[in-house]
Amino acid sequence: MIPTFSRSPIHPEGLIFALFSGILTVLLWYVFTPFGVAGLLITLWVLAFFRNPQRVVPQTDGAIVSPADGTICAITPNVSAPEGTDLPGKEWTRVCVFMDVFNVHVNRMPISGDVTYSAHKPGKFFDARLDKASTDNEQQIIVVEDKKAKLTIPFVQVAGLIARRIRCDAKKGQKVSIGEVFGLIRFGSRVDVYLPSGIEPQVIKGQTIIAGETILANAVTQLPQPKGIER
Repeated sequence: MIPTFSRSPIHPEGLIFALFSGILTVLLWYVFTPFGVAGLLITLWVLAFFRNPQRVVPQTDGAIVSPADGTICAITPNVSAPEGTDLPGKEWTRVCVFMDVFNVHVNRMPISGDVTYSAHKPGKFFDARLDKASTDNEQQIIVVEDKKAKLTIPFVQVAGLIARRIRCDAKKGQKVSIGEVFGLIRFGSRVDVYLPSGIEPQVIKGQTIIAGETILANAVTQLPQPKGIER
C-alpha cells in the first residue's frame, strides 16, 4: 500500500522546506527583526502549502472523486487516453483540475483498485491552464483498474510554469483505495482525469472542488447495467 500520511497535518515532502525556512527565520531575526518577521511569514506559507488535511471520502458506489484540490479549468470530450497507456478509443472525457499556490497540493486516488500503469514523461513547462499542457508538459501518468467494477481510470499529474517537481508514490502492481494520498506537485499545477465513454462529468468548468471528497462522476449510475438490474 502507498503510505497515506493520513494522520500527519504536513506531507513529508514539506518538512525539509519548513525546517530550512525555520532556521533561516531564526538567523534573520537576530540580524534584523523585520527580516525575521518576513521569514516567519514564509515559514507559515510553506507549512500551509504542504498541509495534508483529513478528508471524508464518499462511500457512494461507483464514485470517481477528484484527485486534487482546485478549480475545474477544462472539460474536454472525445480525446484519446494518455500517451503510453495503450487504452483504446478516442471517446474519453478529460476533466482538468488546476491547483494554484494557495490550494492543498496533496493528491489522492480517484478510485480503488490496482495500479496497472505508472510512468514519468519528460516535457516542457507551459502554463498548466493551457490545453497543450496535457500533452506537452512534464507529467506522471497513472492508471488504476477496479476489476470488480470493470472500471479503468487514467489520470495525470501535470507540471506547470512554476511547478517543476512531481512526486508520485504509486507503483505498478500496488493496491490502492479511493481518497488515498499518492503524491503531490510542487508549487501549483494540475491533475487530469480521463472518464471512459458513457460516464459524464458531474462537475462544471469553474467549479471549486476538494480532493478525495468531490465526486467528479459516478460509474454505477451511468454505465449500462445488465438487464433485470435497476439502480
